[in-house]
Amino acid sequence: MITVLKLGGELLEDAAAMRTAAAGVGALVADGGAVVVHGGGRAIDADLRARGRAPQFVDGLRITDEDTLTTVIGVLAGRINTGFVATLVAAGVKAVGLTGADAATAVCRHAPELVSTSGQSINLGLVGLPEHGGAPLLTDLLSLGYVPVLASIGVTRDGELLNVNADVLAAHVARTVKADRLIVAGATAGVFDESGATCAALDVAAATAMVAAGTARDGMVAKLGACLDALAGGVADVRIVDGRGGAYLEAGGTRVQHHAHDLV
Repeated sequence: MITVLKLGGELLEDAAAMRTAAAGVGALVADGGAVVVHGGGRAIDADLRARGRAPQFVDGLRITDEDTLTTVIGVLAGRINTGFVATLVAAGVKAVGLTGADAATAVCRHAPELVSTSGQSINLGLVGLPEHGGAPLLTDLLSLGYVPVLASIGVTRDGELLNVNADVLAAHVARTVKADRLIVAGATAGVFDESGATCAALDVAAATAMVAAGTARDGMVAKLGACLDALAGGVADVRIVDGRGGAYLEAGGTRVQHHAHDLV
């Protein structure tokens, strides 16, 4: 049972949070193996603001210029990835820190202009969309009992580094390794309906309608899009969960599924 776990940066903000996350990853390894993809949005925002830069987003996706990309690489591939890998190793997990540039694990093309949910056409800048397929490094590491931990950075075929939304990269990785499960863990209790209640399950039609109607906003738009991409790629079990307790398999949240009659 191979699980791809996406960890929002809010779950890795300090040493205590990293230890909680590491315990949860250990449980996934015991259940069959895991690949971790992580973000670090709040830390990136803090670094930008410390230098007088205001972070810019559209539908939960970061608009990335050259200066922002430098910050993204330093925070994600440097501080967060290295710190979390060290925490995992201390917890007995055979973790290996990577980015999408390592062995061309996430070859990307430049993202096209985005038509936002408000109807505007937005140039995201130095943002990548992973191409289907991938190098065998991840499956090789899994077969040897290692846990790949990927910072959400991709690379073009010409060697240019690009910022990649962590939810998007997690879906790509889940397809690449033919994962049984994709768990998108953050600091919210799943997907909320119009009344603010957590949806136990959403099918493709309902998830698409929520985005179109504006019920799903900001970061949840990217999360739902990634979940739908993973489903289309053959991942059978796709969930958006509250990851703050580290019990990812037992956490409450929302299962995203093909049809309303699928088992929850």
